Amino acid sequence: MEQANKNIFYILMFFAMIGWGASWVNAKILSLYINEFEMVFFRFLITAITMVPIILFLKKSFKINIKDFILVIVTSIVFIAYMKYFFLGTKFGTASLGGAFVTTLIPINTFLILVLFRAKELVKKDIIALCIGAIGVLTMINIWEFDTQQIFVKQNLYFILASFLWPIVTILSAKSTNISPIVFTFYLYIVTVILDTIFFIDFNTINYASFDSIFWINIFSIAILASTFANTIYFLGVEKLGSSEVSSFIFLVPFAAILLSVVFLKEEISISIIIGTILTLIAVKILNNIKIFQRGYNK
Repeated sequence: MEQANKNIFYILMFFAMIGWGASWVNAKILSLYINEFEMVFFRFLITAITMVPIILFLKKSFKINIKDFILVIVTSIVFIAYMKYFFLGTKFGTASLGGAFVTTLIPINTFLILVLFRAKELVKKDIIALCIGAIGVLTMINIWEFDTQQIFVKQNLYFILASFLWPIVTILSAKSTNISPIVFTFYLYIVTVILDTIFFIDFNTINYASFDSIFWINIFSIAILASTFANTIYFLGVEKLGSSEVSSFIFLVPFAAILLSVVFLKEEISISIIIGTILTLIAVKILNNIKIFQRGYNK
């Protein structure tokens, strides 16, 4: 890939990560208008619709076999559960803590799950990284003040559940080998909307009259910027740049969530969140052998 094209992708990846970070702010604002299942419906219906022209442009096939479709259904069930706790944690907690806590804990939990099922081998450096990550996580929830009323709040539980559910979504999605990741994600969103509509939504109770410009700005931001755009750029980045190089950009997400929470929600960021985030990111780097600063690209 030519350097000029790579530079364009770097810029697009930067904005994609900002979009993922912004989704925590969007969810916090949307919690004033709709519940978690209504957010899932509006977000992923819009996302699925806007993904169609992208899939056509990329000339990806919509064909899916029975095995992969069953995998889509199973993944959708876990995905809805993740979105529920992602939304509730942000609603009752802060977008900054959620964006920092969940996004940094997800790769650590993914690693732990893979070790549990013996898909990865635990070595000395990993043990050290997990200890650093544990200290970082405990610091983010401010456990060192030993205030049980602050530590054992429901939003922290929601964030922890979300951080364990997303690795399951990732691992299940990775088992689909006969279909493009973008197309699999498209069907994941479609099935998620269908299941969500059948089992969780009563359209008669939605307060449509409250949907002002702020609502639509945030719903389109979380649907198009954080889902359609960010996911497409990420998948293309993995395809064109390689997973190792693209993974470096993930480190932008928690800091984007923190910064945007300060700007748009006026949240006060404690030093414990900053220190905890840095510690967990160090742990993630060690666990995944991510090279943050790379001089060149070799595929």
